[in-house]
Amino acid sequence: MLRKPERLYGRDVEWENLVDFVASPVPGATLGLVYGRRRQGKTLMLELLAQQTGGFLFGATQQTEAQNLADLGAAYAAHRGLRQPVAFRTWREALDELLRLGEDAATPLIIDEFPYLVSATPALPSYLQQALSPLSHAKQHTRTRMILCGSALTTMSQLLAGGAPLRGRAGMELVVRPFRYREAAAFWGADHDPELAFRLHALLGGTPAYLEMSGGSGPARTAEFDHWVQRRLLNPASAMFREGALLLREEPAIADPTSYAATLSAISAGNHRRSEIAAALGRPSSSLAHLLAGLQDIGLIEQIDDALRGKRSVFRISEPVVRLHQLLIRRHEAELVAGRADRVWEANADTVASRIYGAHFEDLARQWCFEHASRDTLGGVASMVRPTELPCREHRRGHELDVVVTETTSFAADRITAIGEAKSTEAPVDVPQLERLEHLRGLLPAGRVGALPKLLLFARSGFSAELVRLAGRRPDVELVHLGRLYGGD
Repeated sequence: MLRKPERLYGRDVEWENLVDFVASPVPGATLGLVYGRRRQGKTLMLELLAQQTGGFLFGATQQTEAQNLADLGAAYAAHRGLRQPVAFRTWREALDELLRLGEDAATPLIIDEFPYLVSATPALPSYLQQALSPLSHAKQHTRTRMILCGSALTTMSQLLAGGAPLRGRAGMELVVRPFRYREAAAFWGADHDPELAFRLHALLGGTPAYLEMSGGSGPARTAEFDHWVQRRLLNPASAMFREGALLLREEPAIADPTSYAATLSAISAGNHRRSEIAAALGRPSSSLAHLLAGLQDIGLIEQIDDALRGKRSVFRISEPVVRLHQLLIRRHEAELVAGRADRVWEANADTVASRIYGAHFEDLARQWCFEHASRDTLGGVASMVRPTELPCREHRRGHELDVVVTETTSFAADRITAIGEAKSTEAPVDVPQLERLEHLRGLLPAGRVGALPKLLLFARSGFSAELVRLAGRRPDVELVHLGRLYGGD
């Protein structure tokens, strides 16, 4: 197996999938797709793969078909060591020649930014279908490993959709996503300081390129964080200043960025249910379907089903940079351009605490349960981790519950193994929060509970001494502070 280059941070699973695809002993040319939002490191990973395997990589640009064919011919000639560029007259001719690269041995043929080529030549997927037909030369006499890469998520995902020409032709569909929160902490060099790691992830998420776009380094310690944000994220001269708006506008499938931006703004402000979003926008709920679906397709929001009522969903921002842009940068751009980043950051401390840090801490609590918590901690295996709202006759209202851990097995009905609350407050979590959680446990539907569900309390600022003593005597209570969130199970 090809060893992953030291220059490539993380991406162990992605690299392993690429190597398996390229080194597959299967005879005949094969097709694979690699896609994800911009700035996730796709091109670097594929360039390193091409270097290690002697493969051919061509990066398309936004230009005409003739210009792309000319550039492709020049790149192909350079790869083959030819003195003169190869003149490809048509894409059929180009594909026929390129797919011969694997006649002697398994060889990667990588085309980066494939959506640019499709934009100029809409019939290109059909040409590829023909070139990779079962009786084609490529299928019968080569081991070319063709990889199509792109950042236009809608275009790439539709290449293998129901009636698409390439449906059934691909043997790999690799989606490159941002780093998970623990991986991002190590990437930024903040894994020694969970509070710093949390704040960075709450504002920037796990996109690798944001480190370089933020000046090449993050704050060394929490005490430097506020000044760093003002200088690197809220500064109009920074590459990060307009990133939250560009993520929406650079997606070709988004024809009306204004309406989509307004939807993002409504969700960022705390309107998570479809009816709430519709009210914030001043339009009927029935008109939101295409907006919400479009934002989900490009990875800027996600839909989370209710743990107990599947049809009662909430929508949340899945890209922190978008949330930061909507809540601070877009609303206060004039002040930020005038050089008042310190004032804006200080004046919006409550918004950051509730809409950004609070919401993000709840997300990480659910991720921790699903990805890192042990069976002993959860009282079972986390098949699903979702929020819910429990009706309460005693208080005559519904109670929001941040974490509901459900275990699914093939031989029994789904059961709730644990419930939890996530508190991002500055004050330590105290005994009343545990008492509230016990009350909510008593409201769970009897048919969904087997053994007594465990109680999980997540606290960004730790726990009171009394609560720690109490939890130490109770096997049904788990206390999860930031250190455990980032390094324990």
